[in-house]
Amino acid sequence: MKVLSACDSYVPGTNFPAWVHRIMVNQFITDVRRQREYSDQVPELGIRAAQEDLTDLRELHVAFQRLPKDQREALRLIAVEELSYEEVSHTIGCAVGTLKSRVHRARLQLRSDMSGESRAAA
Repeated sequence: MKVLSACDSYVPGTNFPAWVHRIMVNQFITDVRRQREYSDQVPELGIRAAQEDLTDLRELHVAFQRLPKDQREALRLIAVEELSYEEVSHTIGCAVGTLKSRVHRARLQLRSDMSGESRAAA
């Protein structure tokens, strides 16, 4: 039916089987796109239970409390209080590079504690 309706676009002397094949391929692509657009299937999204979130928060709190005091304070001021490194550096009284190192080590330690990996003493 498609070939007959498009017969006016065929140029005599060209490859007729290739022309018919192109019409069929285009129809196939159109059908696939149409099915994809109007699919009734809605992907299921996994929703975490509230108790899992609470457990994660408790684990984070325990891991945070295990950090050395200087790292814990630096991470709290930078990540939680959202102060700049310069402000925290001035408040604590240490160099910006030292502060960045403390925050970096604290984040690494938290990441390894939360993933269950044991980290060698740095």
